[in-house]
Amino acid sequence: MKNVDDLIESAAELAEGGLSKGEIADELNVSRETASWLVERSGTAATARDEPAGGTQDIHVDWSAVGRDSARLGHVGAAMADLLSKHGEEVDLTIGIEKAGAPLATTVARELDTDLGTYAPRKHQWEEGDIEEYGGSFSRNFAQIRDRDCYVVDDTITSGTTMTETIEAIQDQGGNPVACVVLADKQGIDEIRDVPVYSLVQVIGVGSEE
Repeated sequence: MKNVDDLIESAAELAEGGLSKGEIADELNVSRETASWLVERSGTAATARDEPAGGTQDIHVDWSAVGRDSARLGHVGAAMADLLSKHGEEVDLTIGIEKAGAPLATTVARELDTDLGTYAPRKHQWEEGDIEEYGGSFSRNFAQIRDRDCYVVDDTITSGTTMTETIEAIQDQGGNPVACVVLADKQGIDEIRDVPVYSLVQVIGVGSEE
């Protein structure tokens, strides 16, 4: 994807396919607010130059060149695992945040020789209103928390809300999140709830006030 018009078109296709706005945000690696704006623009005559409500700026991270090739995915997963390796060999569970975090977590788990679990965040059900009304869940098809130490893996951090939710969900299950790792961090977050956060790339917005 090269411009906002492409994102608007993709958002429209995803919405027509039945995805919630939270799922669209996840697919396009943008915030929920930006996903709503993209969907709304797809159904109007507004131009792509129009800014989201409130003038909010977001950054789209396209890592499909990695995601569509298993070898590249494995190499990137190895690099992410290397960031976590400083925490030793006691951790035996890696949790991937669905959807995009799950394949990355699979490669990380293989590198670190841990079990694999996945968490579906509440944003996948979100359409409008207070996201706290929705609930996330751990998949029963994969390893369960069972009071274990674990790593958390996702593709991007946009606001930190999903990572925070996942950490709290793990703790609610009696688990101990030791560290988190993502491909790209839009916020420059070093830790969440006293859990260290690592990223391969930090995206820093630079601008000047008029």
